Amino acid sequence: MIEIVRPGMQATIQDLGRWGFGHLGVPEAGATDPKSLRLSNRLVGNPEGAAAIEFLLGGLAVRFHCQRAFAISGAPVDLRINGRPAEAGQWQLARDGDLVVAGRVGHGLRSYLAIAGGIDVAPVLGSRSTDTLSGLGPDALELGDRLDLGSPGPQAPAVDVVMSTISRPPVELRVDFHWGPRDDRFTSAARRALVGSTFMISPEVDRIAARLDGPALEFSDRSELATEGLALGSIQVPPSGRPIIHLANHPPTGGYAVIGVVTSDDVATLSQCPPGTRIRFRPLARTGSPF
Repeated sequence: MIEIVRPGMQATIQDLGRWGFGHLGVPEAGATDPKSLRLSNRLVGNPEGAAAIEFLLGGLAVRFHCQRAFAISGAPVDLRINGRPAEAGQWQLARDGDLVVAGRVGHGLRSYLAIAGGIDVAPVLGSRSTDTLSGLGPDALELGDRLDLGSPGPQAPAVDVVMSTISRPPVELRVDFHWGPRDDRFTSAARRALVGSTFMISPEVDRIAARLDGPALEFSDRSELATEGLALGSIQVPPSGRPIIHLANHPPTGGYAVIGVVTSDDVATLSQCPPGTRIRFRPLARTGSPF
């Protein structure tokens, strides 16, 4: 068992998500940076999709009430065990009573604390992920929460050191995307602006979406759309014309036009980029010109 001594910001339990229920209006949720979650689990000998704790900008403090291996991946943190510095880029051993503190983040946004055996909460529709939008899964973590752990598997941590923390995000990020399904509702000038302009991640960024500052995209058709499904990475454009990129905790449906869809790899990278990061969109090839 572990105890949350300080939850920090947006601390939730996440695995690889609740896939296969989009047609029922259930979004996938799950880790915003799945690669980092997988790495932290591999470090402690867990299956890659075991439930871990995702937290924002450090600030997490956990008391261990058992002896377990643990690892922190994603955004690198100032890691301390009972006040003593420890490497976040490798697995560590916490003993009964140890206080593990993930302090200030060096760069990036979200980190993942994986513990041997995984966080053992009841799965909902096959996933232990917290969905902060729909309320499915466990609640967001709070001071004093006690979390059971699963039994460690037979596989011991296989590596001592890996690059389990992310690289420093670039000042300007190239984001690959596919056009559609509603790019025909925008003017040619708007489509050129999307791929020819620089956008910036606004301070309004969370697990649901990254909202962008930049040129407003002009509609050629402002007629109302019927509500339709939203996919991970959808670039939705509200009436303001300012694009929104939907992340892991996106809603299942929406009524604004989607001009394109960002690739899943770049969605994960975006989830680690702080406000102020510059974005340039790069369309993937398709037959015919969108302009």
